[in-house]
Amino acid sequence: MVLIAKIQRGFLFSLAFVVAISVTNVALAQQFEISAQDNLQQRLDQAADGDILRLAPGRYSGNFVIKHSITLLGQPGVIIDAQGQGHGLLLQASDIHIKNLNIINWGQDLTAQNAGIYSDSQSQRILIENNQLKGDGFGIWLQKSDDSQVIGNTIEGNLNLRSADRGNGIQLSIVKNVVVRDNEVFHTRDGLYIISSQQNTLENNTMHDLRYGVHYMYSHSNKVLNNHAYNTRAGYALMSSRHLVVDGNTSHNSEDYGFLMNFITYSQISHNRIKNVWTKPEHKVLGRDGKGLFVYNSAYNTINDNLIDTAEIGIHLTAGSEGTKVYGNSFINNPTQVKYVSNKKQEWSQQQQGNYWSNYLGWDMDNDRIGDSAFEPNDGIDKLLWQYPEMKMLMDSPAVLILRWVQKQFPVLKPPGVKDSYPLMTSPHLQQQDKVFTHMSVKAGVKTALQPVTDKGD
Repeated sequence: MVLIAKIQRGFLFSLAFVVAISVTNVALAQQFEISAQDNLQQRLDQAADGDILRLAPGRYSGNFVIKHSITLLGQPGVIIDAQGQGHGLLLQASDIHIKNLNIINWGQDLTAQNAGIYSDSQSQRILIENNQLKGDGFGIWLQKSDDSQVIGNTIEGNLNLRSADRGNGIQLSIVKNVVVRDNEVFHTRDGLYIISSQQNTLENNTMHDLRYGVHYMYSHSNKVLNNHAYNTRAGYALMSSRHLVVDGNTSHNSEDYGFLMNFITYSQISHNRIKNVWTKPEHKVLGRDGKGLFVYNSAYNTINDNLIDTAEIGIHLTAGSEGTKVYGNSFINNPTQVKYVSNKKQEWSQQQQGNYWSNYLGWDMDNDRIGDSAFEPNDGIDKLLWQYPEMKMLMDSPAVLILRWVQKQFPVLKPPGVKDSYPLMTSPHLQQQDKVFTHMSVKAGVKTALQPVTDKGD
């Protein structure tokens, strides 16, 4: 008992010491007003943990390094000019708060990872909030950082550079428990790029005029919620990742893909809205068609309650994408609803709930809102066409029409493919989609939201 009492007293003393040190640090923390005539780097080096540095309006030229746990606040009219090289701000500590700064003109060396705000020192609890960034390289780059937040920033790239020569807007690399919310990113290469990172959340961000809005690589257990992407080549490019929750997002005016899934497993793709995925005539080549959902080598996923409206191909599954649950979706105004080439059957319904197909011609005699006959979107002619695209010129010939009729009359001749045994007679999304895309356009600006992709290419 005496030993336990001593241990308890020792613990309480240590705790009191830590609290005393913390209180002392808070008490010693000060607030400083910095002007553009001051040596900003010197003032940053002299700051103590907990200090608040307020920048007065003016231009601060240079590449600044923050080595202490401080708050750096900008007032209206503050410009940090990195003079065309290196990083704008290099963060080398935890518990740094960067707010209300206008950062411009950092370097464009992508190999050196030049960024407006850069951190790779295993920092924690970084908060980057309400900043304006415009430059050639990466906008915000967090690497090996945990429990950080990137909120309410606007990041603009350089449209005069080729897409491949620009940095990404916000890049997360080897991070955990990071929240990226309410940011706007445009004219960079990709909007949000996440690689080798876990348990992060991307929420309510707006990405436009990019290659990919959201780009995932080698990450798992992430959430992508209520984001908006438009005027992209692909709204969401999800690759080599697992256990993703992708819910409530929109993709509008993509040229190649609304959602691209490449080697995605055990993920939930639900309640998303995809509209207008169409390859421009000047970019048309054989086999390049706009795809609402492109599922490549991805298995054991659930795709439910999504809207795919006006895509050249509604959903394209290929390369072993089996074991996927597809139900409750609405496929509307897509010239080709499904492209699926495989020798395995796919049932696209769950618990007697299928999908809505705008070209379904069946009846509902018992008024249960489910079609009385199954919907099978593809036949053997479709598969021949996909294998031999040059056959397109024969699609309306009498011989092809007769072959389609024969397949319908003799189902045994039909090859395995997608079958929806319980097609929905009404779409659960039709009344909602106009509100969703109107809200998206108003949020981003109606004129901007409807502009075509302007890009110098890769």
